[in-house]
Amino acid sequence: MTTGTDYQRWLKETLGPQAGRQRRERFETLSGLEIEPLYGPWSIADGVAERLGLPGEYPFTRGVYPTMYRGRMWTMRQYAGFSTAALSNQRYRYLLEQGQTGLSVAFDLPTQIGYDSDDPLAAGEVGKVGVAIDSLADMEVLFDGIPLEKVSTSMTINATASILLAMYLAVARRQGVGWDAVSGTIQNDILKEYMARGTYRFPPAPSLRLITDIFAFCQSEVPRFNTISISGYHIREAGSTAVQEIAFTLANGVEYVRAAIGAGLSVDDFAPRLSFFFNAHNDFFEEIAKYRAARRLWARIMRERFQATDPKAWMLRFHTQTAGSTLTAQQPDNNVVRVALQALAAVLGGTQSLHTNARDEALALPTEDAARIALRTQQVIAYESGVADVVDPLGGSWYLEQLTERLETEAEQLIDAIEAMGGALKALEAGYQQRQISDAAFRAQRAIETRDRIVVGINEFTVENDSAIPTLRVDERIEEEQIGRMREVREGRDREAVAHALAELEAAARGDDNLMPRIIAAVEAYATIGEISAALAGVFGEHRGSAMV
Repeated sequence: MTTGTDYQRWLKETLGPQAGRQRRERFETLSGLEIEPLYGPWSIADGVAERLGLPGEYPFTRGVYPTMYRGRMWTMRQYAGFSTAALSNQRYRYLLEQGQTGLSVAFDLPTQIGYDSDDPLAAGEVGKVGVAIDSLADMEVLFDGIPLEKVSTSMTINATASILLAMYLAVARRQGVGWDAVSGTIQNDILKEYMARGTYRFPPAPSLRLITDIFAFCQSEVPRFNTISISGYHIREAGSTAVQEIAFTLANGVEYVRAAIGAGLSVDDFAPRLSFFFNAHNDFFEEIAKYRAARRLWARIMRERFQATDPKAWMLRFHTQTAGSTLTAQQPDNNVVRVALQALAAVLGGTQSLHTNARDEALALPTEDAARIALRTQQVIAYESGVADVVDPLGGSWYLEQLTERLETEAEQLIDAIEAMGGALKALEAGYQQRQISDAAFRAQRAIETRDRIVVGINEFTVENDSAIPTLRVDERIEEEQIGRMREVREGRDREAVAHALAELEAAARGDDNLMPRIIAAVEAYATIGEISAALAGVFGEHRGSAMV
């Protein structure tokens, strides 16, 4: 067997005379971890085999399920939503007809922050980056003809997650679907909004209360629903490294678990419904190692720090989306290749569901053709590549195992630093994560500008005249039409019932009762998202970003 001594001899005698022919003096991952020219048994620390474990068993390095994709494929969940509920419903039906196996709803910015479409702050944003949802009437249209007992739905919603979940459950009730049959995920991750994205409405403390209220409510009423998707995706999109993505995401997870326990919930009861959301970026092997390291680290955190005894509470189940920040407006067809490699990394890393970005998303919301190609990319990987036939097929790769170990170690050190500050929320208030992400983003951009990092079509292999591709444009009249529909709902509803429901919600917010039943009652009275958010803000106040710098 080749030994470490053999490797050192090879470095000196065989590689040494040729070292000057290498493309650069130092090779490193996107996280800045140095890459050796060769890996072998000498690269792996003692005890790695024991730390790996087996699929479906602690510490889940090799996958959370013993069968993985030999049992069932990952959920192919394309993220979609634009303009009105009716047009988004058409796109959902189209994607389901094309073989998509789960829905993923994109909401417009006013909906995400809790403003009605006729609010002055919503002007120019209605239906632009997602679907506009003002009331239960819109949600009924959005899921018209889509049986909620058969389709798993993910909703990217945070500050107003409780309201959109209430609307979803109200639609299920109108379809005659029991809540125990409803499955899906709400993102519901407010800490990363303060850190990297910005769609917050309420201050941190009441926001955490809403999250733990959802945990408790769904535990008893909607047992198949994932009550949070703790998101590293947006942290990575903001410019973090893979190490920071793991660390900041899991540190937020620790904060949520601590809050839930503080609210009187049992970790073994709520933790099995926690889920995560990661980015699939360009560094192929680092991304695969990232998912494996995150699984192992979270399993240890849950079992050792929080004393969870249910193996399901140790599992890190996650959704993945390919990296929007890597898409280029120049030579957009190149994005198809980028997305294919990123999606393959997610699958080899053991994701539970996957969204593949469309080639045109650096220019506009995806067209139907572009969305279909993105979905077909997943299907080709699933049914033609053979990678789904073996569990953790790259497990045992000397390079991958060494990289998994390094990512875990580096991420754990960052988590420990955050915990020493008092946890993720305290660190956020001190601006720690924001500074780390900003510095990483600066280094990445600088590497592109100096051409230390090549981006095809941007700083190398450019063309003078890119051929234009068809793009989707949201009709500007959509905003006026949406406002008109919302006002019709307001005029046709029982105003006294709305006023009563909102008053009851406000009173509950001043106390300590679980708010979900009151929010559902307000939704079913056709109170709007703006009215419900305003009622809560009247008690909780509204957060201003300058508080966390």
